[in-house]
Amino acid sequence: MSGQPIFILSEGSRRTKGSDAQNNNIMAAKAVAEAVRTTLGPKGMDKMLVDSMGDVIITNDGAAILREMDIEHPAAKMIVEISKTQDAEVGDGTTTAAVLAGELLANAEELLEDGIHPTIISAGYRLASEKAQEIVNSIALDASVDDVETLKKIAATAITGKGAEAHKDKLSELTVEAVRSITKTDAHGKVVADTDKIKVEKRAGGSIDDSVLIDGVIIDKERVHPNMPTRIEDAKILLLGAAIEYKKTETKSEIKITSPDQMLSFIEQEEAMLKEIINKVLASGANVVFCQKGIDDLAQYYLAKAGVLAARRIKQSDMTRLSEATNAKILTSIDEISAEELGEAKLVEEKETTGSKMIYVTGCPGVKSVSLFLRGGTEHVVDALDRAVEDAIRVVGVAIEDQKVVVGGGSPEIEVSLRLQEYAATLSGREQLAVAKFADALEIIPQTLAENAGLDPINMLAEMKAQHEKGNKNAGLNVYEGKVEDMYENSVLEPLRIKTQAINAATESTIMILRIDDVIASAKTMPMPQGMPGMGGMPPGMM
Repeated sequence: MSGQPIFILSEGSRRTKGSDAQNNNIMAAKAVAEAVRTTLGPKGMDKMLVDSMGDVIITNDGAAILREMDIEHPAAKMIVEISKTQDAEVGDGTTTAAVLAGELLANAEELLEDGIHPTIISAGYRLASEKAQEIVNSIALDASVDDVETLKKIAATAITGKGAEAHKDKLSELTVEAVRSITKTDAHGKVVADTDKIKVEKRAGGSIDDSVLIDGVIIDKERVHPNMPTRIEDAKILLLGAAIEYKKTETKSEIKITSPDQMLSFIEQEEAMLKEIINKVLASGANVVFCQKGIDDLAQYYLAKAGVLAARRIKQSDMTRLSEATNAKILTSIDEISAEELGEAKLVEEKETTGSKMIYVTGCPGVKSVSLFLRGGTEHVVDALDRAVEDAIRVVGVAIEDQKVVVGGGSPEIEVSLRLQEYAATLSGREQLAVAKFADALEIIPQTLAENAGLDPINMLAEMKAQHEKGNKNAGLNVYEGKVEDMYENSVLEPLRIKTQAINAATESTIMILRIDDVIASAKTMPMPQGMPGMGGMPPGMM
């Protein structure tokens, strides 16, 4: 019995231990970072992603790319999570975070090969991350909600490198105006920019220059009956979560009709029920109805006859936005309809754009809400425009809330890298090596910017370091001129939170991956290949 093996895992389970597990995880994570690396910066290339339904997405947004890629490897998924978190927290810098995490792991791999224990590397990386946060905070510049020019520069930087770059001046102006209009100060005196109050609607057709900012809410629906008015001033708005239809039994039922009189009576009763509902609506004084569910054909006729503008199948998010903007309550029962529950707006109007109609609700007295209406030549152009503007809205909101910005062009990474090298020299023990490797890893950002612009990364890095050592903390890479210049004068600005969040998220994920020395995969999950060919054991679609 003593020589008989004991099996504790189910049949088909795979187990990878020690250095093999670490190498496999690091290889997979590096492969994901490498996949998005070519998209970094203004000269970054785009990726074409085709999903299982055949839909095409063309983008260089790191979060969008990683979200659409069908990734199976668990360690690779952790790099995807970094991008998702960066996107949720800041809205931009998603590629930076993923590339930085990949380089931190690549440098950690070198230390592992030298025999340094993962916990020592983790401790060193944590020290370096804390010090990096301090350094990047020390070089940050002030910004405020009233500094419109700086905010426009931040928005333009976020849009640069994306498909909408040619129109960044127009889009930056719209974005900053939108974010500033919904910015307010809370009870504690903190500036809050709730970017959820900005609704972005897009429509193919026309030019990007036709994009406009509407002070109000745009509903992507049209009136339900052609005889309804297209324009109503001093609107009294009813928001209804219930259907305007005659009531149906909740259980399956049959009605037996034995004579024509009974049939006529049945139809008349249905009409009477609908008339009763419409009378309640009209009695409340409502002249605009937004219904989350259906509106019966006969009810549409009665509403049109009474001069009421109505729309149906409104999305829940739009109902909530309308409620906040117009001060109307969303009613879930017909019996609750009354004048006190209605909202107000100066104007509700249906407008036609490129063959489709939309309803504009403007002049609202409630919570400030604005809508950005984007136009573009094709669906792909409009989608790219939408992603660029969403990023710009988020970064401007973050900059307004934190009131701190840094210059771009790889400048902060070089400054932090140089200062971290000095900090590493003050440490004793093996953590010093990990801090030094962390500092080296930060150089991957300016290095990648240079490579993607077709420049010599070694020469560019050497020039940038020389400028920073002379005290020019804003020296960064102008990828258009191929020179090292002052990025503040070149109007390349980013919110401070982009850098702090990227460093923090990349460090935490790297440490988590480094501390794994045993991978046990059940037979029901993905197979764990030993050799990790190609893209680190990922599915063929990522090759």
